[in-house]
Amino acid sequence: MDAVLTAMVEDQIGPGERARLLIQTAREHLRFDFALALRSPATALFLALKSLDLKDGDSVLVSALSPRYYAQVLSDLHLTPVYCDVSYSFPCVSVESIEKAIAAMPSGVQPRCIVLHHTLGYAPDSGAIAALGIPVIEDVSQSCTPPPPDNEASEVKPAAINGVFAILGLEERDILTSGGGALLFAMSRRDGSILRNYSNIPPEYCLPDLNAALAAVQFREAARNMDRRKEIANAYIQASLRTKHKRFVSLDGFEYNNYAFPLILETGMKEVSAYARKKEIIVENAFEQSLAGAGISDSILCPVSYSLSLRTVLFPLYPRLRAQDAQRVSKLIMSLP
Repeated sequence: MDAVLTAMVEDQIGPGERARLLIQTAREHLRFDFALALRSPATALFLALKSLDLKDGDSVLVSALSPRYYAQVLSDLHLTPVYCDVSYSFPCVSVESIEKAIAAMPSGVQPRCIVLHHTLGYAPDSGAIAALGIPVIEDVSQSCTPPPPDNEASEVKPAAINGVFAILGLEERDILTSGGGALLFAMSRRDGSILRNYSNIPPEYCLPDLNAALAAVQFREAARNMDRRKEIANAYIQASLRTKHKRFVSLDGFEYNNYAFPLILETGMKEVSAYARKKEIIVENAFEQSLAGAGISDSILCPVSYSLSLRTVLFPLYPRLRAQDAQRVSKLIMSLP
C-alpha cells in the first residue's frame, strides 16, 4: 500500500520511472538480458509472436489448457493454432504430446512456434521441448518463482527458462500480480536485441507506474510468500490423502511452487461446489478460462484436456490466508463427497 500510495501522489502515474525500476528489480531476480513492461499478457504474446517474424497462416502449437486469450491473439496475427493435449497426471504439454500433434498436421506443414504455458504453476520440461528445434515462447505467469536474495535461504527453486522469449503476466490470478500487466523478456543478448526493436512503442502499450509499484513489492516479497504457500499446501496435501480425488504430479527435478491447490475430482464438479458452498468456502473450476474450458480447442483431438476442464477444481490458497481459514479448507478437502 505504501508503494502504491507513493506512486499516486507523484506527478506521473502513467508509464515512467517506476516501470523502469520494476524491470531492474525483476532482472536482479530472473537474470534476463532485456525486458519490456507492458499493459497486458495479450500485448506481450502479440509482440513475442511478431518478433519471430511469422507469416500469415503459420502454425503455432499451444496447449489446450492455455488461457483463452491466446486464441484471440493468434487470430489477430492470422496464425493457425495447433492444439496439444496433456496427460491426466500433468497439466502441461510434453515432448510426446507435441510430437503427436505434429504428426496429426497436414503433410508438409510444420509448426513455426510453440507457446509453452506453465499451467497452474507446473513447470514443463522446457529444455527437452526447446531441443525439438522449434522456437519456444514460455508463459511463466503462474510458475515464476524468483529466487530469494543471496543472504536468505528458501527451499523453493525456480525452473529454468529455455524459451526464446518469456512472458510473465502480472494479472490478478498470476503468481506475481500488479493488478494487471506483464513483462516480456529475453534471456540471451541475441534475443534481447530483437525485443529492443520495440523499446519505443507508444506509452498506451506500456505498464503504468501504479501497477509497476505494486509488482516491485511482489518481487521483493516473493520468497517469503512462496514459503507461506508451501506451508498451507502441505496441510491440504495431508487432507487430500484421505479422499478419492487425485492431484497432479510435478516432473522429476522440478519443485512445485504451490501456485494453487487443484484436485481432479472423481465426482461431479457441481456436487463438490454445492458442498463447499454449504461450508461457506468457494471452490473454482481450474480451467474455466482455458481454451478447452471455453470450448475453443477441439475436444476430440484433446480429450484429456477437455475432461480435466470439467473435473478440476481449485481451493483457496494464497499467502495472506489466515491459519484458521486454511484449517477450514483442510477439513473441507478431507470430507469431500
